[in-house]
Amino acid sequence: MSKLLIYYSLSGNGDSVAESLKANGYETRRVEPAKNPPKAFFFQILQCGFNAGRRYCEPLKNYDVDVSAYDGIVIGSPVWNGRLSCPINTVLRDTDLKGKKVTFVLYSGSGEAKKAEEQIHAILPDAAVIHVKEPKKNPEMLGRLSAL
Repeated sequence: MSKLLIYYSLSGNGDSVAESLKANGYETRRVEPAKNPPKAFFFQILQCGFNAGRRYCEPLKNYDVDVSAYDGIVIGSPVWNGRLSCPINTVLRDTDLKGKKVTFVLYSGSGEAKKAEEQIHAILPDAAVIHVKEPKKNPEMLGRLSAL
């Protein structure tokens, strides 16, 4: 079974998830926005959180939408304003996930994201969701990924 992680990481939490899944045989594809977010954390929260709240789709650099060669797909997203990140909104809009086993890994400061889960299940009702609280600071949280 070929497995792929598609993820976005602003603060490094997604990169921690990617390293963990690479060790378990996953290929990884890190998405990058065409325009960099603000450098100051305060402005990141304002801009990214506001845009996530309105489910904005961030234009991406060189994103390959073809996932036909993969059976299992994990999508990793930070949680902004309780919702999926804007780059991952774009992934969901542009990638054909029909017939794929999809699992989401959500990384956030609280470890929970009910609005993001609702957003996911509105698009992919059968998708599984795993929450990990700040895996960069709490590497023990990556143990939740062992079932993937």
